Order: sequence, then structure tokens, then C-alpha cells
Amino acid sequence: MNTGSDESGEVAVAVDKTQTDGVKGEQVLGSKAPEFIKARRMLHLSWQVCVFIIGLAVVGLGIVMLPLPGPGWVVIFGGMAIWATEFVWAQLVLRWTKRKVTEAAQRALDPKVRRRNIILTSIGLVVVAAIGSVYLWKFGLVMPWKIKNQ
Repeated sequence: MNTGSDESGEVAVAVDKTQTDGVKGEQVLGSKAPEFIKARRMLHLSWQVCVFIIGLAVVGLGIVMLPLPGPGWVVIFGGMAIWATEFVWAQLVLRWTKRKVTEAAQRALDPKVRRRNIILTSIGLVVVAAIGSVYLWKFGLVMPWKIKNQ
């Protein structure tokens, strides 16, 4: 990294765009704000506050959607992506999450793991069917509208 200063006395940091944590095709960490915003400190700070508030609102909406109907995790990761446009910590979290999801997907496609998952699912379905059969044999099938109050 090279540093230099301009006429206003502010220190500018130049980042080598080819340097990426060893991952091919990844972008450099840091703010993705337009250059005219990054050039003015107060404007850039205001930009960061707005991005943080919008990301916080989206993440909060995703957290609300976790117990309620809706794509909670997708919305949470969308809020993290909004934060990642401006904050390095969010970029690192998203890179880690993407790496872990990719690893999990590759493990799930392993034939041994798929076979094990199919066997476990089949056993689970047989157990649920057995429990349901015993329940129906013992109590019968009564529609909710035909239940008598005692």
C-alpha cells in the first residue's frame, strides 16, 4: 500500500487493486462509495451513517422474519451485503459465509453424504409413519369440527 497526501493535508491511501486475500476474482476490501463522496470526509461519514442505518433496517426486518413467514435469512444476508458496500468487517463476514456455504454445498454433493442423508430421511419417515399409524389405531381419525366439548 502506498500513502501520500494531497494539498488539503489529508492522507490518501492507495490500494493495489490486484491484491486480494489470495482468492481469485475477489474485490479489494473497502468502501465502494463514489470517488466524489470519498474525497469529502463529512460527506463520506454521512454516507456511511446512511448505509449503516439502511443495512440495520434490512437486518432488523430479516430478524423479524425469522419466526414469522418470510425469507428471514435471505433478508439478513441482504442487509449484510448492504453493509459490505461500505464496511470491511461486513465484507469479511460475507466472504467467510460464502466460503462456508460453498464448502457445505460441496460436502452435500458427496455421494457418501447423500447416501447417508437419504437413509436417515427414509428412517425418519418410517418412524413418523409408525407413530402416526399407532395414533390413528388407538384414537381414530376425528375431524376437528366433530370434536365434542366435555
